[in-house]
Amino acid sequence: MTNKLGEGFPVSEDDKAVQPTKAQKKTMSKSTFFAVMCLVLLVGFVAGTRSNDIYAAIGPVFGVKVAAGSIDLNTVEKTYRELASNFDGTLDTQKLIDGASRGLVEAAGDRYTVYMDAKEAKEFSDDLSGDIGGGIGAEIGIRNDQPTILRVLADNPAEKSGLKQGDMIVSINDESSEGWTSEKAASKIRGEVGTSVKVTVFRESEKKDFTITRANVTNPSVHSKVESGIGILTISRFDSETGNLTARAADSFKQAGVRGVVLDLRNNGGGYLTAAQEVAGLWLKDKVIVSERTNDKVVDELKSGGSAVLAGIPTTVLVNGSSASASEIVAGALQDYGAAKLIGEKTFGKGTVQKILDLGAGTQLKVTVARWYTPKGKNITEQGISPDKEIKLSDDDANAGLDPQLDGAITDFGV
Repeated sequence: MTNKLGEGFPVSEDDKAVQPTKAQKKTMSKSTFFAVMCLVLLVGFVAGTRSNDIYAAIGPVFGVKVAAGSIDLNTVEKTYRELASNFDGTLDTQKLIDGASRGLVEAAGDRYTVYMDAKEAKEFSDDLSGDIGGGIGAEIGIRNDQPTILRVLADNPAEKSGLKQGDMIVSINDESSEGWTSEKAASKIRGEVGTSVKVTVFRESEKKDFTITRANVTNPSVHSKVESGIGILTISRFDSETGNLTARAADSFKQAGVRGVVLDLRNNGGGYLTAAQEVAGLWLKDKVIVSERTNDKVVDELKSGGSAVLAGIPTTVLVNGSSASASEIVAGALQDYGAAKLIGEKTFGKGTVQKILDLGAGTQLKVTVARWYTPKGKNITEQGISPDKEIKLSDDDANAGLDPQLDGAITDFGV
């Protein structure tokens, strides 16, 4: 017996045996019509007012996470109306929208979940690509809730002016930087090539002012060289070109017949996860390098890519307190699989996954969606990555141009 109802569907012989009379048809038509109309109205109402709840319910079936419900923005609307009605001056609507969105995101209480307006979003993208335009040539991160110089780039304005790693930025153009994100501090420093920016820092409890002329700064993420038969590979960030650049460096090391490799990830604040997969793939072939967990559940396991061209070559990874995110993934994976020895200081402990979402009009949301664990299950955020051999680099060492961490790595190769 076919069990299909509705106009246009076939009817079996058994179905025909129980067809209703004309009177029954008439009565059924009215009741059915009423029921269908109620259903249509209900679905229309729900779809129009509770669509997020519907998506949230069916999203997991397709592997998509959708938030249920909404928040009451009547107060925000009222605030805007009162502001617009009473403010003595001209209001920039886009700035008001950016401000409201920024405040909403900041209230989440996660320093890595940030709202970026159109300008900030472009600068963030340029930063990852290495094309930062007019700047001073310094990498900035957050230390003790304050923007801090993590690294000064060779032959760039920051280095020439005297800025140093570890300088805590307290103001930019006499505007206090307290509570700023690293992205905001960087955006304040950048500007048109040839113009100047005043950067005030604390160094060893002393306040210092630097007036620096911006220049066109382009900084490749990878630098490599061979010294005394040892290949030294320095990665300053993981961007869209890192995979290609490290692959070329690895090939050059093989051709040079190096006896060992030093992978320098010090002061590398991270970047693209795909680049970390490609770098790890220079030593590890088709190995899980990191697992992503959301609400303590494994949602993804990411494997290394590449041909493991450096597998079997003695390798040491240099890390410090400014090695974070993708740097910790690579260091943790190489350590867990015994592919490299770690030297230096405990890493930063930034094991969270951010997704970049376009919000329209050039704005973006960078939001934490998961947390990273090493192949052996170490929580990067809580524990960081501890070196196999701890060697500190003091300010006195840095000022004197000494590098006991690199020296220790090279010594381990018997050079």
